[in-house]
Amino acid sequence: MPADVQDRDGARALLGRLPALPRLAVLWADGAYAAVVGWVRQQFGWVVTTIVRPLGARGYIHLPKRWIVERTFGWFGRYRRLSKDYEHNPASSEAWIYIAMIHRMARLLLPARDQENRLKRLRRRRNHR
Repeated sequence: MPADVQDRDGARALLGRLPALPRLAVLWADGAYAAVVGWVRQQFGWVVTTIVRPLGARGYIHLPKRWIVERTFGWFGRYRRLSKDYEHNPASSEAWIYIAMIHRMARLLLPARDQENRLKRLRRRRNHR
């Protein structure tokens, strides 16, 4: 696909190439994708919810759900391999994204590292004996 195609126009080509996703029901999209809402509903049966800025709003406006995407891209930037597009193969880029997210989720499963952590205190006691 050429680089001069707008995202909203390329959405149909991209979504048409997706495999069957039976669990997917709702998509959140920027207001620019309002043109494909009906098409997505007809082709896939998915609901596309567009997140739009209020009319007449100036400056920063907190848009619900939009921060989820921005936060995720921020996390990717913390991994050196994902901070820039180093990969030549899209499958390799995808693999590094999976690795980064697995690492992120595994870190969230670790117990907290504060003084009140019971596991940390037990480990410290064993080392002093």
